[in-house]
Amino acid sequence: MDMNVSINNRFQEWLRHYAESQPEEEFIYSIDQEKSVTYGEADLVCRQVGQFLKQRGFVANDRIALMSNNSIEHLLTYIGVMAYGATACTIHVEMNALYIDEIIATVKPKIILFEEAAGLDLSSINDVEKLPLGQIGEAAVDTFFGVVSEMSTGSIEIPVNIPADIASIFYTSGTSSTPKGVMCNFSDLVDNTLAVVEGFDLSDADRVLDFRSFNWMSAQVLSVLAPLSVGATLLLARKFSASRFFNWIKDHQATIAAGNPTTISMLINRPSEIRGGDIPHLRYITSSSAPLLIQDWQNFEALYDVKVCQGYGASEVGWISASNENCRKQGSVGKPLAYQNLKVVDDDGEPLPAPSIGFIELGPSQETEFKYLDENGDKHISAKGRVKTGDMGYYDEEGYLFISGRQKDLIIRGGINISPLEIENVISGLPGIAEVAAFGIEDKIYGEGVAAVVVLQDQCDLSVEDVINHCQQNLSAVKIPERVNIIEQLPKTDRGKLDRKSLKELWSQNQTL
Repeated sequence: MDMNVSINNRFQEWLRHYAESQPEEEFIYSIDQEKSVTYGEADLVCRQVGQFLKQRGFVANDRIALMSNNSIEHLLTYIGVMAYGATACTIHVEMNALYIDEIIATVKPKIILFEEAAGLDLSSINDVEKLPLGQIGEAAVDTFFGVVSEMSTGSIEIPVNIPADIASIFYTSGTSSTPKGVMCNFSDLVDNTLAVVEGFDLSDADRVLDFRSFNWMSAQVLSVLAPLSVGATLLLARKFSASRFFNWIKDHQATIAAGNPTTISMLINRPSEIRGGDIPHLRYITSSSAPLLIQDWQNFEALYDVKVCQGYGASEVGWISASNENCRKQGSVGKPLAYQNLKVVDDDGEPLPAPSIGFIELGPSQETEFKYLDENGDKHISAKGRVKTGDMGYYDEEGYLFISGRQKDLIIRGGINISPLEIENVISGLPGIAEVAAFGIEDKIYGEGVAAVVVLQDQCDLSVEDVINHCQQNLSAVKIPERVNIIEQLPKTDRGKLDRKSLKELWSQNQTL
């Protein structure tokens, strides 16, 4: 595609289409706010957001910094900014609290919109207009929605976008380094949305429950842009609650529920009385952000009689693969989204046949740019055409994709590549194991050896010898852990992922953890 040719604004098209065809249909229901917005109402609010931006002279690629948590106001601001044709910069407040000044200096927004309840201190940020977000329908003139409520709901001339214009910028969590602002243009964001609709098999009948932060692309695409594109409904929660999760599904008739390995593990360990027969409208629960251990997958489905469908993505490229109740396989993250043109390649970049393990590489076209903000606020292209995700994996004969683990986490013992995930899947199959992590440790002869740490379920009396014996019966000799320790909890990142870097550091500091 010629990146200098103007395009229609698909976000505005979707919004206007469903505002006209189904104005009374629910678009977003906020569980915590106990209020909803219809497609007709959402269109009017987004028109007013556009009028606000027009009056302040916003054009394509002008940036609006949005610092708030999950709410209807947050999502309609996000959609309204992009429907106008400007750039929405979503910044997770809690996870990036230490870097707010640095992020704002890099983003260079024309305005900062923030949630007062987040307790942000923006006093050191000058020369930028700042407005508390406020609430839709309020009359307060000192809040964004207070000002917006006075705007016209009429049609407005919007900037003419080209595919390369930036639709959104979102910041990585920055748990091990300074957070990075990932840039996504209009063309790529629309392509990812349409592919996600197909991969997860969404339709206008779906009601998608999501509690994940809508400051990140994963939730933005799956649970707000994909429903918007087909006229479906988002059921929005502020954060996960194991005790309320299945009641949300039951009370609000969810057909799809978002999840991840951490929340699935919590639901297994803190069982609800609700089962699949009590919620027949639920098609499946998703799992993404990290590979789901097969044992957890099997335990969850056996306990609840609810199907799990994995997906896979990366910050810089969006969703990469997806599955649904009619197209899934245990252990797999689904089938790659066709437009991503995914290949499994060797060290030289040559495609490998199934089921050979290799590097996961993708690239929709030779013109695709993978980019983020540099320290001066300018676009930095990290790769063009094709890019490796940093993950290792393989296809099976039916085209399903399996993730073996991060390239940097591979254990290389005597020249043999060992996947920590394979070892973790085996150990997690031992009754009494709550969590497990495998990793490489220094070995003077073989370069690296294999170690594992496990967390036991309550009132379980498994020993280290029990774990090692189980591995000896189910793993080849080279993959059996040399050391196994039992610990109280695994280190996790702010997003609930296993923090392997911290785990290795703890091991090196104190080998008994």
